[in-house]
Amino acid sequence: MNYRLYAFLLAWLLAVSTFAQPQPVMPTRPDPSGIRQGRFIGVVAGTAAFYTVTLLVLRKQWYKKRVPFHAFNDNREWLQMDKVGHAATAYCMSRGGYELMRWSGVNERTSILTGGLLALLFQSTLEVFDGYSEGWGFSKGDMLANAAGTALFMGQQYGAGQQIVTLKYGFRKTIFPQYRPNLLGKTTGQQLLKDYNGQQYWLSVNLASVVPVGPQFPRWLNLDIGYSGSGMIGGHDNPRVWDANGNEVRFERYRQFFISPDADLSRVGTFSPSLQRFIGTAQFFKIPAPTLEFSRVKGLRFHPWQVPED
Repeated sequence: MNYRLYAFLLAWLLAVSTFAQPQPVMPTRPDPSGIRQGRFIGVVAGTAAFYTVTLLVLRKQWYKKRVPFHAFNDNREWLQMDKVGHAATAYCMSRGGYELMRWSGVNERTSILTGGLLALLFQSTLEVFDGYSEGWGFSKGDMLANAAGTALFMGQQYGAGQQIVTLKYGFRKTIFPQYRPNLLGKTTGQQLLKDYNGQQYWLSVNLASVVPVGPQFPRWLNLDIGYSGSGMIGGHDNPRVWDANGNEVRFERYRQFFISPDADLSRVGTFSPSLQRFIGTAQFFKIPAPTLEFSRVKGLRFHPWQVPED
């Protein structure tokens, strides 16, 4: 069910880039002189319209068959990849809402609160829709993940005035969608949203913010720890599938862990202040870099550029 959130997030990032003229990311920022009325009205009206139109589209496309409200425990599905995805989506949306409010002249603390509440509002509405939908249901696990992603953003912004730790998304093509294309996606665009085997989620830590370094140390350098799963063609278990020759194909489900360097482009001093803030919001995607992978099935592997096709 998380693929709906990814589609929603891509549209949200587009909305942020349309409205906001970003400003530099730094530990402390002076409050603007006051609310800029034109910008503020535009952001409020645009956000309300975006929320309404998006939910109407989702309801028409995905929520056609309504049933009585019910809960659904999907915490064991997809090796918890969807839960990590919910947290990452909530984090990015919280940050986007915050930046829009700051661009409008809203003070720091109110912007943090507004960004977090907007993210929870959007995602909670989708969960309620799930609760009335045939084939899905309201998921407490999803709501907990949504809250965790929002808390990660708000806690850092309140406590440190900057985002020391961020959540990012990565993707590579896999062999699995061909066996269940309706579930995992028929095209690359669909697979970006639906194929959990191809997705990775990264916890990206800015090194200069957590370890003592000298003035020459690159402030943009991050270290990322990633997580993914492989061998999944079903939520809980894999159904029986056959190849083109009629031979049964079986896949082992397993977790993958990664470590890789990364760059926080919002901290690169050569960019203009306006570009820095936008980059900080929109840099949801992991930059390809040499990666060390570990799994119980394939052991320790090194990838010189990016995680290869699986």
